[in-house]
Amino acid sequence: MGKRLDSRAGTAYIPDMAKKPSSDTNYKVIAENRRARHDYAIEDDVECGIILEGSEVKSLREGGANIAESYAAVEDGELFLTNSYIAPYAQAKTWGHEERRKRKLLVSKKELSRMWNATQRKGMTLVPLVMYFNHKGLAKVKIGIAKGKTHSDKRSDAAKSDWNRQKARLLRDRG
Repeated sequence: MGKRLDSRAGTAYIPDMAKKPSSDTNYKVIAENRRARHDYAIEDDVECGIILEGSEVKSLREGGANIAESYAAVEDGELFLTNSYIAPYAQAKTWGHEERRKRKLLVSKKELSRMWNATQRKGMTLVPLVMYFNHKGLAKVKIGIAKGKTHSDKRSDAAKSDWNRQKARLLRDRG
């Protein structure tokens, strides 16, 4: 990136990096793992880049992906997304891709070490929450550092959501 010369005056032009969108909701969701928030207590989440082949990107733009059965793991100092499904792209007959191959995720060394330390604790795992295209059109995966919920935790969460639904209904009816 760096500087480039302005053709009119010969002066250096430095692009404004603060023109990033202010909201996090400016992205197109490709695939979402809805069961993750039910089965796991998400403590933290990290946005990761993903290394894809050309036919995989074309397939993702058509919406052919599933991350419900996938997981992330740190192997040999790198982060991988395993068992995620990306549908084959119909026009890439000869040079297609494997549907369920291991895909490398891109994170900083600091975030990678934090994730690895978290998974060494009892019951912690890395769960993909959502796959999306960000505002620049790049494919990203949001990975959650999570702890598995017990059956009683799931029941108490269901009771809380039922109570909140009833409370909202009562407040709406009364005024």
